[in-house]
Amino acid sequence: MFQLKGDKTMKNKFVLGALTGAFCALFAFAVFFTFYVYQDAKSVSLADQESLIPDTGNTDSASEDSEADSETADDTADSTAGEPISEDEVFEKIEYIKDMIDTYSLYGVSTDDLVEGIYKGMMESLDDKYAMYYTEDEFTALKESSSGTYCGIGALVSQDMTTGLITIVKPFVDGPAYAAGMLPGDIVYMVDDVDVTAMDLSEVVRRMKGDAGTNVVVTVYREGIEDPIDFEIVRDWITVETVESEMLDNNIGYVSISEFDEVTVDQFIEAIDTLEEQGMTSLVLDLRNNPGGLVDSAVAMLDRLLPPGLLVYTEDKNGVREEEYAEDDTELTIPIVILMNGQSASASEIFAGAMQDYGAAVIMGEQSYGKGIVQIVAGLYDNSGIKLTISEYFTPLGNKVHGIGITPDVEVVLNEDLQQLVTIPKDDDNQIQSAITYLLEHQE
Repeated sequence: MFQLKGDKTMKNKFVLGALTGAFCALFAFAVFFTFYVYQDAKSVSLADQESLIPDTGNTDSASEDSEADSETADDTADSTAGEPISEDEVFEKIEYIKDMIDTYSLYGVSTDDLVEGIYKGMMESLDDKYAMYYTEDEFTALKESSSGTYCGIGALVSQDMTTGLITIVKPFVDGPAYAAGMLPGDIVYMVDDVDVTAMDLSEVVRRMKGDAGTNVVVTVYREGIEDPIDFEIVRDWITVETVESEMLDNNIGYVSISEFDEVTVDQFIEAIDTLEEQGMTSLVLDLRNNPGGLVDSAVAMLDRLLPPGLLVYTEDKNGVREEEYAEDDTELTIPIVILMNGQSASASEIFAGAMQDYGAAVIMGEQSYGKGIVQIVAGLYDNSGIKLTISEYFTPLGNKVHGIGITPDVEVVLNEDLQQLVTIPKDDDNQIQSAITYLLEHQE
């Protein structure tokens, strides 16, 4: 089990210091160097300011003092560059900033918020856009989101890590968001009148969730409409059916996977087994708009389709390699087409990459998103948690995924008039129809 260990006495000392500390990234860089002080934890998985000295009215003197201060600062910087920051310096600066806040800040802040700001600031100081600190409530919501059952608006959402924009990928049919009229491609602007465009995805999701029967107002921007649209939605319990399947004409099986959750493995295996019993001779696997999820689930599902062998491997900053293998003797040897698009990411790319490397499937559609890095989610001793990027994924043949994505063997772009529909009839879906045509030409 992944553990973050440390000296308990030092941990207590840090917490005491933090109680008199300042907040967020203003001093996060300094605090980062003492991260080890409170690392007593265990895993659940996988602005510059103007001087506040009163103006004496002596402009010439003030100017001269500023020049002298600059020279002194430069000399000090030259003499201390590259030296490590001591623990005493860290706590001294924390106390100084806290005193400045207490003396001059117009806005009050609680000690709890200051301390939480320290933790969040540490993670934000990293050159890692996926790194996060989660409060206890946020961490609980994060774990809930991967279980497949939660209370919220019933929509699959994703975040563009370049722009930060959060988009509705798919409102679940029969869910509250669908009933309210949300559409794929809607960009989430506000939740209950709070601007969420600069927030992390997990925080926005937490705000959209809540007790069954309570209301939440989600404001979105929609392409082609100038003004934002408000949706008042009544939250409800959502059980995500991550796998949908049916038998099409000519014994072509169809399986759609919306995300890789804990419940997805059993749903997927049951769907494949049932279609085989019905005489399936070829298969369409639909991973379009699948943002990923649990890699362990993707690996277990690949084990049902591929022969024993390497499925995916990771490498960390030290070059240490970890490998995942298929071990089950069961495999599916019929023609398979996997559909992907620009919203297919992470675990779905790992899944498709392995199938492509083994020659077990033809990838059809559009270039995938290109997220091929590993985050570890670790629970801390007080039920809060952190997320860190720790390694990078590669396909069995060593192909890099991150920043590149999976390139389709056959490119087929979804017709423009279909791109904002929640559900597309299969007869009208040009990507599905292209997959069917290919399979009919290659059925044994």
